[in-house]
Amino acid sequence: MLDENSSALSKSLSRLSSGSKITSPADDSAGLAVSMGLTAQIARTSAAQSNVNNAVSFNQTQDGYLQQVDTALTRMSELTVSAQDVTKTTSDRALYQQEFSTLQGYISDVSSKDFNGVSLFNGNTLKVTTDGDGTTFNNTGVDLAKGTTYATALDSTKTKIDSVSDASTALTNVKAAISQLSSDRASIGANEETLGYYNNQLSTLNNNLSAANSQITDVDVATESTNYAKENILVQSATAMLAQANTMPDSVLKLIS
Repeated sequence: MLDENSSALSKSLSRLSSGSKITSPADDSAGLAVSMGLTAQIARTSAAQSNVNNAVSFNQTQDGYLQQVDTALTRMSELTVSAQDVTKTTSDRALYQQEFSTLQGYISDVSSKDFNGVSLFNGNTLKVTTDGDGTTFNNTGVDLAKGTTYATALDSTKTKIDSVSDASTALTNVKAAISQLSSDRASIGANEETLGYYNNQLSTLNNNLSAANSQITDVDVATESTNYAKENILVQSATAMLAQANTMPDSVLKLIS
C-alpha cells in the first residue's frame, strides 16, 4: 500500500508541477492522440493568421502610397487646367510643366516600391493562405506599370502641358488615371475587409481549439490539489503503519526472552 500511495503521490505532484494531467502516454493514450492533433491544428491556424495579418499590412502599405498618388494626380489635373488659361504665357506654362514633370516622376518612383521584397504595384494577384488547410484568398493587385492608364499619364511624351492643346490631352489622361486610382483603392479596401473577416474567423477558431485542448490536457488544480493532499496523508499513514509493523517482531522477542 505504501508503494501504491507513493506512486499516486508522485504522479499527482508531477501533474501539479507541470500543469498537465497527461504526464506520460500511459495516463491517457487516446486523449494524448487527440491533443497532438489539436496542437498541430492550433499551430497551423496561428501561422495562417500571421499570413493574413501580413497581407493586411501589405494592403495598408499599398493604400498609404496610393493616398499620396491621389494627391499628386489631383494637383496634376489642376495644373492641366491652369495650363489651358489663354492669359498664360509660354514661360508660365514652362513653370507648370516643371512641376507637372516632377509629380510624374514621383508617381513613377512609387510604382517601384516593395513590401519585404514583394512588389507593391506590379499588378500580380497574391494568393493569401487563410486557414490551416491551405485555402487561399485572391488578393487583387494594383498595377502602376506599363500598359495602364497610369503609364499613359506618366509618359512625358504623351502627357505634357507646355501648350494649350497638350494640356487638354493631358487633362483627359490624368482624369483616366484618377478614375483608375479610385477603382484600385476600392479593390484594396475590399481586400482589407475580406482579410479582416478571415482574421476574426481564425482568432475564434484558435480560441476554441485551445479551449478544447485545455479540457484534455490541462490539470484541474483544485481537484488535483485535493488528490495530492489525500495521497500525502495516505503515504504518511502507510509509513506510520509500516513502522508500527516493524516493531512487532521486537515485541515477540521480548516475550520469548
